[in-house]
Parts: sequence; structure tokens; C-alpha cells
Amino acid sequence: MGQSIIITGGARGIGKACAQVFLDAGWRVGIVGRTPESVAEMADSHDNALALPCDVVDEAQVDAAFDKAVAEWGRIDALFNNAGVSVMGAPVDEISVADWRRCIDINLTGSFICARAAFARMRRQDPMGGRIINNGSVSAYVPRWGSAPYTASKHAITGLTRSLSLDGRPYNIACGQIDIGNALTDMAQKMTKGVPQADGSIAVEPVMDVAHVASSVLHMASLPLGANVQFMTVMASAMPYIGRG
Repeated sequence: MGQSIIITGGARGIGKACAQVFLDAGWRVGIVGRTPESVAEMADSHDNALALPCDVVDEAQVDAAFDKAVAEWGRIDALFNNAGVSVMGAPVDEISVADWRRCIDINLTGSFICARAAFARMRRQDPMGGRIINNGSVSAYVPRWGSAPYTASKHAITGLTRSLSLDGRPYNIACGQIDIGNALTDMAQKMTKGVPQADGSIAVEPVMDVAHVASSVLHMASLPLGANVQFMTVMASAMPYIGRG
């Protein structure tokens, strides 16, 4: 059997595209998502897929999902920490504290909880080790207008990636981060219709096929543990990024 990976947010968008590419490459793939029906639909259509419905912010649910994967496969070779949400653009004083908390809970705390679960099992399995790949964003480096919760969460993901990389060294656990810009998923459809720019205008932005993200994550995960892509940026070439704002 091939290697194994758990993908959070694996039933839609970037996660679904990545899950399909890994399955096609012969990996065993655990599909994590909050909606049992969509997770089951994705898993039931592939022999090597495992349905792991859970909420990434619920520690007990995450631990149960990772235990199920270990029971099924014997080990976890990789985790793609992909689950995340955005918040509608607005000046910071118009963003509710509830929206801030939801964004931080899912994007950051959920990533921590899943990384923690993967790390604990990777350091104790035989042979020891594995790889964690965090989904950052170009917003981990430069913000969009009105994006305080999302940008803060993605800046924090960079800190999580760096800490995991350091903490994982004694246990042969590698950690890298993929920073994505304008991959065409349901979340990015708005880019094709016009989104606010830093100068106050509304403009359509270039997008790219999500398949380029999936192939990049597969490349990162397929490296031997003695090599690591620490940070990779994959983006629509002409999107506002360099010099944004």
C-alpha cells in the first residue's frame, strides 16, 4: 500500500482537489470535514479513502479521527492542515468579535489541534516520523483590505509552521507551508467578479486552476523526510501580491 495522509477540509475546494490527486497517486487518504455527508460521499467513491468526519476545533473529535486512521493504516505519514474560513472584508471596527473568534478558532486553533494530534502519533510510530504541511496564504505575508481576522490567522500559521519544524527535528517530523493565491475554488469565485482593492476600487483578479495547488502539495508530501519544502508560494501570476497595497 502507498503512504497515508490526512487532509482537513478534504471534501471541498483545495482539500478535495488535493485528496483526488493523492488518491490518483496511490496514497491512502483520510478525508476530514465537518459535514458527514460530504465526507462520506468523497470517501465512498474511492477504495483508498477513509471518511473522518469531525470538527477540527474539537480536540476529542480530532483525536478520535486520528486514532481511527492509525487503526486502519497502522501509521500516519502526512497531514495537510487545510481547513479554513474567511471573513467578509470590512474595516476592523465593523468586524464582530464573534467573526474574529470563529476565524481564529478554525484557521489557527484547528490547525494547532490537528498538528498536535499528528505530531503525537508520528513521534510514537515505527518507523518514527512524518510530515505536516500547513495551508498558509499569500495573506501570511501581505494583507488584503479589510482582512484583519484572516490575515492575523495566516501570519500565525507561519509561526506554527516554524515552531513545528523546530520541535519535529528530534522525531524526524518535517513541517512545511504552502501559501496560495487566488486558486479558483468556490471561495475564490468572487475574484472573477470583482473584489475591493487597497485603493478603494473594485477589480477582477486573475485566478489559477486549483490543480496547480494539488500537484504542489503532492510534491511537498512526496519528498523523503531528509528534504523539506519549508515555504512554497503558488499563485495566479498576475494577481495583486508583490507590492499589494
